[in-house]
Amino acid sequence: MKNFSGPALFLDRNDINTDEIIPAKYLTENTKEALRPHILEDLHLEGFDPHRDITGKNIIVTRSNFGCGSSREHAVWVFEVNDINVVIAESFARIFRQNMFNCGMLAIELPGGDIDSLFSLEPEVTISVDLKHNLITAANKQGRKLAVTFNLNEFDRDLVMAGGWLAYADRKY
Repeated sequence: MKNFSGPALFLDRNDINTDEIIPAKYLTENTKEALRPHILEDLHLEGFDPHRDITGKNIIVTRSNFGCGSSREHAVWVFEVNDINVVIAESFARIFRQNMFNCGMLAIELPGGDIDSLFSLEPEVTISVDLKHNLITAANKQGRKLAVTFNLNEFDRDLVMAGGWLAYADRKY
């Protein structure tokens, strides 16, 4: 099972699409590793520099409709190869969300108020996800802490616990 804790990257915008996550010009790459340096390189947010801000981050916290746009697995793979195994948002594009679970990663949906509470902890926030208890705990360097619960259906949990769809299918079939 993947690591579901670590420093968080906050992307304060709705509708971050798959072209911003990994530009289409890299879809011809034939390894996940080749995608690594291009993560979020076309995302334009004031003050955001992907080369500076992503290093060492394991979790993304963002707003609504994350992963909209083209239905490409590359958008999930670029997170996986950069050791980002959790995205927390108000909502996800359906295919992006399922691709996360299919790769054994977590796409956690929280109400807007909980997302706002996580953003209020910035900067330098560390988040841990307890999959057994559906609990997210977050703390910042100043000692402020937050705990929120989330819902996850049994099938998605099984996919994550198995390490993704292929491992799940190997165990089940």
